Amino acid sequence: MKARLTLERDGSVAYVHLTAPKANVLDRTMVTELDAIFASLETKRDLRAIVILPDGPHFSFGASVEEHLPGEIEAALARLGNLLRRVAAAPAPTIAAIRGQCLGGGFELALACDFLIAEENAQLALPEIRLGVFPPAGSALLPLRVGLARATDMILTGASVSSEDACDQGLVACVAPPGELEATVASFIDKFFMARSPSALRHATRAVRRLVRQALNDALPELDHIYLDELMREPDAVDGIRAFLEQRTKATV
Repeated sequence: MKARLTLERDGSVAYVHLTAPKANVLDRTMVTELDAIFASLETKRDLRAIVILPDGPHFSFGASVEEHLPGEIEAALARLGNLLRRVAAAPAPTIAAIRGQCLGGGFELALACDFLIAEENAQLALPEIRLGVFPPAGSALLPLRVGLARATDMILTGASVSSEDACDQGLVACVAPPGELEATVASFIDKFFMARSPSALRHATRAVRRLVRQALNDALPELDHIYLDELMREPDAVDGIRAFLEQRTKATV
């Protein structure tokens, strides 16, 4: 098991736990389990919040690099896109509770949520450019959150952004003191959602996610096409992924 669901506050708050520390890699199993969890929540009309929370020291190191090789990447992109659309259709406000590293596909998962709450000194990045590729979902979603200029900088340089800087940019809703991520998330939920009508929250989240759904339904398929049918036919992309895997193998031998 790489993901599990718990319900708290009389069933009105769902916690979706990432349980494959330390890295919480979004491989086939993780994405499939997350998709099933969010599917199970679609009919829960009494929810006031849904939290994605890592049980380990890092939110996620991103997607499985092995699954980015030809023959695997086609299904991997489809699975991730379906999961992100599922998150964007969730029946309550969604919160990505981030500690440690939040990279690549993990950052894309967080970007599909309504709120990002990050622990102090957490790092967020889309480092795909360093492998010779780019993040399709990140390219669709990040400009909506931080604007074109900042999104361009993160995607084309692969640079990390601290939780503090991300908060200044409006990407992160609030920064939790070290070791207090769960308490900060609970306080946020209590302050803004527990006294609200689940019906009002459900319809309000549907309304404010219009551009997110549009990006995932319209822009993301086009970006996936560029990735699969154009980029992956270039030798640089495949060579970069294989070089990373070889380097990682040597480092662990």
